[in-house]
Amino acid sequence: MGRLFGTDGVRGLANVDLTAEMAMGLSVAAAHVLGDLGAFEGHRPVAVVGRDPRASGEFLEAAVVAGLASSGVDVLRLGVLPTPAVAYLTEALGVDFGVMLSASHNPMPDNGIKFLAKGGHKLDDAIEDAIEAHFERFGGEEWSRPTGAGVGRVSDHAAGLDQYVDHLLSVLPNRLDGLRIVLDTAHGAAAVASPEAFRRAGATIVHVIGAEPDGLNINDGVGSTHLDQLRAAVVEHGADLGIAHDGDADRCLAVDHTGTEIDGDQILAVLALGLREAGVLAKDTVVATVMSNLGFKLAMEREGIDLVQTAVGDRYVLESMKEHGYTLGGEQSGHVILLEHATTGDGTLTGLMLAARVAATKKPLQELAAVMTRLPQVMINVKGVDKTRAALDPELVDAVAAAEKELGDTGRVLLRPSGTEPLVRVMVEAADLAQAQEVCERLATVVRERLG
Repeated sequence: MGRLFGTDGVRGLANVDLTAEMAMGLSVAAAHVLGDLGAFEGHRPVAVVGRDPRASGEFLEAAVVAGLASSGVDVLRLGVLPTPAVAYLTEALGVDFGVMLSASHNPMPDNGIKFLAKGGHKLDDAIEDAIEAHFERFGGEEWSRPTGAGVGRVSDHAAGLDQYVDHLLSVLPNRLDGLRIVLDTAHGAAAVASPEAFRRAGATIVHVIGAEPDGLNINDGVGSTHLDQLRAAVVEHGADLGIAHDGDADRCLAVDHTGTEIDGDQILAVLALGLREAGVLAKDTVVATVMSNLGFKLAMEREGIDLVQTAVGDRYVLESMKEHGYTLGGEQSGHVILLEHATTGDGTLTGLMLAARVAATKKPLQELAAVMTRLPQVMINVKGVDKTRAALDPELVDAVAAAEKELGDTGRVLLRPSGTEPLVRVMVEAADLAQAQEVCERLATVVRERLG
């Protein structure tokens, strides 16, 4: 059996890969492991549980709550809230840990479970490994169960949404009065929170897309992975910008007034300059992953901002930020971490901060985003292959080396297995789009032939 935990918790097809039994077992294991580590010493443990609107989240939530309560953990059910809201409330309510049920940008049939440590941060790999080991060792066996008053109690925490929105507004540097905005909440967890936050911040929301979740339509043709509706709506309604989230709202992508996409690298660049101007960009440094566009790196060099690059995954960005005291980091996909105000990527907070920068400078987003020029970047997701051999196959390694030599200093190649899906990503960057496309397709063919 491979490792259950990926870069963002345990994720898979709900009721097949991620079952009620597994959700309950992992919750029991998490309670036991954290308890053995002394996290609950001297007090009765409390956890918060939140989810996105997927239909499968209903039975998975019940399983998680049952597992925790049967382990002696009191549970506060938060209901449908964004991942960053659950992380914030884990810290704000002073509970011992949090659980979020979501598969983020994945299709509706998928779901996932991730655990948040006290303070709202993702668990360390070592703790996840311990939870997995406990789950596999005791999943079908008896364990010492509390009885009577020792079992966990379950209650609903209805104030979570308002507490989260209040927090977002409290850290906003300026109001958004006068801005006309289109929002796309992906029929997801931010369907209520994001429009509420932008309205209370003073923005005029001229149109909302994907704000009617029914449990089945999350990410379906909407959200940060499907920007066509947002582009069209921004132009049609004459909006200043558009903001898109994914299913659990830990991402934010944007479009400018012309309908042109503004990706995570560009958002990072705009925010980095704004934070430095305000004197709050720690060590004049931004953290990003190796997937960031070369144009972002060149822009930061030109602006005198240091760039630290990590492995792909917002957890690795966050680890670097926490270790070295940086305050801004993120990914091209739209995970942006503002560590002074959030413990994880927060799509609503990112969108608010981006809009605040537009309002403060009175410059269109198009002009602000022009601080960097995106070099042509082509990515192909190769499915149905053995991703575990991506870095081991000699012919594939040689093909990548040859491509890198061909591109020289004007481009690069990145080939990596996905941390959340069964596929290998091939990314090629070059000064010329046609060359990037040709090299990427060539390498994708090698991946299929060698790893298929």
